[in-house]
Amino acid sequence: MPRPSSTSFLLNSLERPARAVVIGASGGIGSAVTDLLASEGFETVHALSRSGSDQGWPGVRVGRIDIENEASIVAAAAQLGEGAPLRFILVATGLLHDATLQPEKTYRTLDPEHLARSFRINAIGPALVAKHVLPLVPKAGKSVFTVLSARVGSIEDNRLGGWYGYRASKAALNQFVRTFAIELGRQRPEAVCVALHPGTVDTALSHPFQASTREMFSPAYSAERLLAVTDALTAAHTGQFFAWDGCAIPF
Repeated sequence: MPRPSSTSFLLNSLERPARAVVIGASGGIGSAVTDLLASEGFETVHALSRSGSDQGWPGVRVGRIDIENEASIVAAAAQLGEGAPLRFILVATGLLHDATLQPEKTYRTLDPEHLARSFRINAIGPALVAKHVLPLVPKAGKSVFTVLSARVGSIEDNRLGGWYGYRASKAALNQFVRTFAIELGRQRPEAVCVALHPGTVDTALSHPFQASTREMFSPAYSAERLLAVTDALTAAHTGQFFAWDGCAIPF
């Protein structure tokens, strides 16, 4: 059981002393989560991103990681091996569109390189992070490895079609999470490994599509909800997919 604490944290279920890491900390949600973690009583919060940008977080250790490059992931993981137990890991990276890649509205526009890039960033990169970071998770006590997925990655929930690469790569990410959870649970029975849907958040990822969105969250609100959901999870929930409001999403 987590130790009692007179301090009110969003992550009271995680024993202290502990460390946390956010991968993708320069993005809208990753940055907002890092803001909150900085006041959550962790010994160290590691904020990793491709840019390695420091946003003025007090007590946060900033570093670089490129999830498309396994050597970069290995180097980043090597910096996480010492200190208090690593009990919170969030992979907050993702790609829906950029200057050359747009969500496909029809199968007629499928492009092999665009699909491969979606999978590299949305599924393979987080999987390689798990490969090198999960061995650092303590064998006793609750720890959390979570990735930002998306409701559109649910196969059962797909009613509209389109967005082929993003949907398929997030579905692959969900399968990775489910499979990691099974293996992780064999040696770390209190560990939690889940995918989280943050809602539609006012970030660069959602900007081109906000006009058709009924419910829009600020990064700060989404981050607070994600940590609240995480705090309520136990090993009984590992391997599952949850929304920002705590509701389970079918795979």
